[in-house]
Parts: sequence; C-alpha cells; structure tokens
Amino acid sequence: MNNVLAIAQRELKSYFVSPIAYIVIGFAAIMFGYFFISLLYYFDRVSLQAGVGFGGPETVNVNEMLISPLFLNVSVILLFTLPMVTMRTYSEEKRSGTIELLLTAPLTDVQIVFGKFLGGLALYGAMLAVTLVHIGFLFAFGNPEWPPVLAGYVGLLLMGGCFLSLGLFVSSLTRNQIVAGMVTFAVFLLFWVINWIASFTGPTTQGVLNYLSIVEHLNDFARGVIDTKHLVYYVSFIAFSLFLTVRAVDSERWRG
Repeated sequence: MNNVLAIAQRELKSYFVSPIAYIVIGFAAIMFGYFFISLLYYFDRVSLQAGVGFGGPETVNVNEMLISPLFLNVSVILLFTLPMVTMRTYSEEKRSGTIELLLTAPLTDVQIVFGKFLGGLALYGAMLAVTLVHIGFLFAFGNPEWPPVLAGYVGLLLMGGCFLSLGLFVSSLTRNQIVAGMVTFAVFLLFWVINWIASFTGPTTQGVLNYLSIVEHLNDFARGVIDTKHLVYYVSFIAFSLFLTVRAVDSERWRG
C-alpha cells in the first residue's frame, strides 16, 4: 500500500508542477460557475412565477430544478478536462524514457496502475472540491436537501473514475500525448452519446445502448437515488479498464 501511495503522490505532484492541474481546475471552476449562474437565474425566475397564476408551477424544489441539472451538466466538463489529466500519464513516461525506470523498480504492475489512478482521482477530487463553494452558497441562503447532493457527488466521483481509468488505458497504448488525448476524448464522447440512437432501435438494442451510456447511469444519482445497478456498472467499468491497463503495462515490461 505504501508503494501505491508513493506513486499516487508522485503523480499528483507532477500535475501541480506543470500547468495541467491549474488549467483543469480553473476551467472546471469557470464552467461550473457559468452553469450555476444560468440555472440560478432560471430557478429564480420560475420561483417568482410559482403559485401566482402566471403559468408557473405550484411549488419549486431547489434540488430538482437547480442542483440535479447542475450535476448532469458537469458531465460536459469531464468530457473536456479529464483527457487532459490522463493523456500524459504513460505517454510522457514513454517519450521521456522514465517508463524503464518505473518498470525496473521493485513495483508490481498493479501497484503502478492503481497508484497512477489514485493520483488522477485526487486531482479530480480537488476539481470537485472547488464546486462546493457554489453548493455551500445554496445551503447558506436556501434550503436544499443534503442526501440528494451527497448522492450526486458520489455519482460524479464514480463517473470521473470511469473516465480516468479508461484514459489511463488509452495513454498506456501510445507514446504521443496528443494522440492519447484525442483518442480518449473520442472514446469518452462515444460513451456519452451512445444511447442517442436508442429510440430508433428495437427494445433489446435500446436496453443495451441505454445501459452502456455512461451519462444515463448518472441521472438517478443526480436525483438523489443510489441504485445498485448503477454502482455495479461504474465499479465494473473502472475495474475492467484498470485490468486492461495492467495488461498493457505488463506487455510493455516484456517488450522492454
């Protein structure tokens, strides 16, 4: 476990000694703030119309009308930021030649992969922590329910873990950061839009496409519902992607 934590610390430090961490966190903060302000204005307008005969709803709920859509919009942010986090993880090691030092160290492939995954997850956690400022604003001046908020963050953490683990695998296949970043973004986008054609297919295919959609599983979390089938999907996705990465690193060790 100490080896895993040492690699995670090394990986996290590498993000902050380069502009990557600051660009990712800054971009996420700006976009999240934009989404927050937009939804807050919409919620405020609907609240003024509620129950006064202007065509608005009888009641308004801050969790349903503001926080839930806000969490769903975060998936767009992940689509653009997490490829930047993972694209250099192995590609840069191969390009600079430090991958040989890493592979000849007294470390197992599982320790290397899991340590790098935890390092990326720590950076992603810092990115999510910035958004707590906006959520704290709602709790300070409103009355949202905290269980749905907690469930939403659990869903975002799991979804980000899926993206990170998949990005690690793509990065382990090439020594070019740009290629790793573009391929990772393309694969992310595929899992993001895969169910867009579901309504044009048969019931069996529609069910499969909806299940494969990584965003579809976030919907219940955003509404405050933690369903076992969504947990199984996300955990299985992460485990399988990390397994593939371990196999890719193992093949690199044998080729080296």
